[in-house]
Amino acid sequence: MVAIAVSHLVASTERFGSFLVDIAEGFGKAWIFLFKILLSIFKLPLRLHLLLVQLYQIGVNSSLVIALIAGFTGAVLAVQGEYTLSKFGATAFTGSAVALSLIRELGPVLTALMVIGRAGSAITAEVGIMRITEQIDALRSMAVDPIKYLMVPRFVAGLIAMPLLCAMFIVIGIGGGYVVGVGLLGLSSGTFMSQMIHAVGLTDVYSGFIKSLVFGFIFGWVSCYKGYTCGFGAVGVNKATTQSVVTASVAVLVVDYFLTSILTRVFL
Repeated sequence: MVAIAVSHLVASTERFGSFLVDIAEGFGKAWIFLFKILLSIFKLPLRLHLLLVQLYQIGVNSSLVIALIAGFTGAVLAVQGEYTLSKFGATAFTGSAVALSLIRELGPVLTALMVIGRAGSAITAEVGIMRITEQIDALRSMAVDPIKYLMVPRFVAGLIAMPLLCAMFIVIGIGGGYVVGVGLLGLSSGTFMSQMIHAVGLTDVYSGFIKSLVFGFIFGWVSCYKGYTCGFGAVGVNKATTQSVVTASVAVLVVDYFLTSILTRVFL
């Protein structure tokens, strides 16, 4: 019995140790992959046409779903804000509550989550299929760096598209809040706009911009890495795509907490 217990303990310890080693190895490979992308950005040729294609795929193709979510998010914020503030006799601040919520928090986070779900999964699946069909190896055989040719345009496009989509989300969201607040809830149009203009400052805009830029960084990094290190077969692509969406989404929410804590103190 003692021998059996010892063997089970050894096996459990080996599995746990293997799990920790796999995590450390994957974490190190991810950082090495990121450094390769950052170094390749400044290498010639630039291949701007590939960047424009990815900007269209990530930015333009995501604009419709971003606009739809933004409009209804602003509408919900107006309804909930008016309901909550009416208990304190402060419905005049509904406009500022909607604008600040969208600019500082909901705009960057919801934009990142929607882009990760739509474009991030597509990037991972596309690069993963290139991996399992040996298209990436074919690029190497033709002396083409796959990091420069495939990953850099997607990574840079994510950095550029995310703040632009976030700005669109915020504008449309405020518009949706204005339509519902003024048109349906009967709030004063002048009060709604004046309180919003008075409450929102450049520090709030900077905070939202920094968050969207960081989230674009996470989006490009995780999506490209999971596709580039995809396993073989349809199961490998499926697993990589799922891991990409889950990992990037969780990273956005975790990083958002730390960014909020830091930026709140920096811009006090």
